Amino acid sequence: MSAGERIRRRISSLEHFIKDPGKGLPEDVFLLVSRLTPLINVDLLIKNKRGQTLLTWRDDGFFPAGWHIPGGIVRYKETMAERIQAVARSEVRAKVKCAHTPLVIREVIIPSFTDRAHAISFLFACELTGSPAKKLKFVKGAPEPGQWAWHDRPPKDLIIVHRMYRNFI
Repeated sequence: MSAGERIRRRISSLEHFIKDPGKGLPEDVFLLVSRLTPLINVDLLIKNKRGQTLLTWRDDGFFPAGWHIPGGIVRYKETMAERIQAVARSEVRAKVKCAHTPLVIREVIIPSFTDRAHAISFLFACELTGSPAKKLKFVKGAPEPGQWAWHDRPPKDLIIVHRMYRNFI
């Protein structure tokens, strides 16, 4: 059997475990893909009338815990507009209106990482069309994963990869 045939068989075997890539990949497969190709990411810059930026607390073990701009990886055959709304639903529990054109596109390469080490990030200006989930509002103490808060300026515990957006916050 040729090397090409062996690779095709292994790929076929792997595909057996992927039911619908449009709904996401099993974690190990996603991490493999992230080691082979850049990921495409959308980030939602949500501002209120006072000019504050909505950030959510992230503590997923990938980066040190901190505040971040809501965002997510675009899935197979999913438009950026669809991913923006999915992020708004899952991270803020609200709908948003966003510009069709991103404010900025940034390439992120983290040489010290193996998984999720290369991404192309699109930052979209968005506004809420409803209120974020009140039960997830950060009030005081230590933030919990998924909580949100309005920020006047970039917090000191902004996750490292979102420091590239400091001038927008």
